[in-house]
Amino acid sequence: MLIESFKELKTATIPPHTYWWVASPYSKYPFGIDAAWETVCLATGTLIKAGVKVYSPIAHTHPIAVHAKLDPYDHDIWLPAALPLMLASGGLLVLRMSGWSSSFGISEEIKVFDAANKPVRHVQWPFLDRYYND
Repeated sequence: MLIESFKELKTATIPPHTYWWVASPYSKYPFGIDAAWETVCLATGTLIKAGVKVYSPIAHTHPIAVHAKLDPYDHDIWLPAALPLMLASGGLLVLRMSGWSSSFGISEEIKVFDAANKPVRHVQWPFLDRYYND
């Protein structure tokens, strides 16, 4: 389901005291992983500013990969590390930015959320920010 506004996102049902997991392209982002990280930070910040409870694994782990010299492309590192946090979250928000539909990581995240019967919603980016004034 494509979310059309912040108002709609705020009323989407997830359990209280949980958060939306923000899925976004990383290795498939056509402008590179540093640009993917910057874009995801902007999108996640926009969601936070709008009062949406979110967690972005890319915003969190990209600087860890860079500074700890971990392979940022190794799904065998990142998917197991992310699984407990995915399971603790209330639902999945897929940022529809360039590369999202061919992202292996996003496809795996969707599988986890579907298997857990948690909501999966899609948000168009960069157009999300036009809804901030809802």
